[in-house]
Amino acid sequence: MLTTFTTDGYVLRALQAGAAGFLLKHTPPEQIVTAVRKVAAGEPVLSPEAIQRLIDAVTTPASTGHGPATDHPDGSRLALLAERERQVARAIGQGKTNAQIAADLYMSIPTVKAHVSHILTKLELNNRVQIALLVHRSHQT
Repeated sequence: MLTTFTTDGYVLRALQAGAAGFLLKHTPPEQIVTAVRKVAAGEPVLSPEAIQRLIDAVTTPASTGHGPATDHPDGSRLALLAERERQVARAIGQGKTNAQIAADLYMSIPTVKAHVSHILTKLELNNRVQIALLVHRSHQT
């Protein structure tokens, strides 16, 4: 998402709706191109302002969100996953890359990618950012 707005909750709602990146329009063009390439490769991209808004939203007790990630209590959503998938989800919630998760959990990168795909499918999510938000809301990081 490319926007001029970073009002409270706007970043969180955009990510919950499936945005894999969030940049402000004042971002230099070369950084926008780099961000698009990263998102296309499956990497989430957030501007510093968006990160701050996301941190504020996640750490505010009243933030509950809306949409598929909140249809069930967060803990029960994660209970839908196999144990290994929960381990991968928690690692995503800690901000780890696929390579870091593979090293930490003693699995190959393709296996991590398969687990991420299964998590997204089982939980009806669109991207890693939504997985991380769900994990944070369940306090399992």
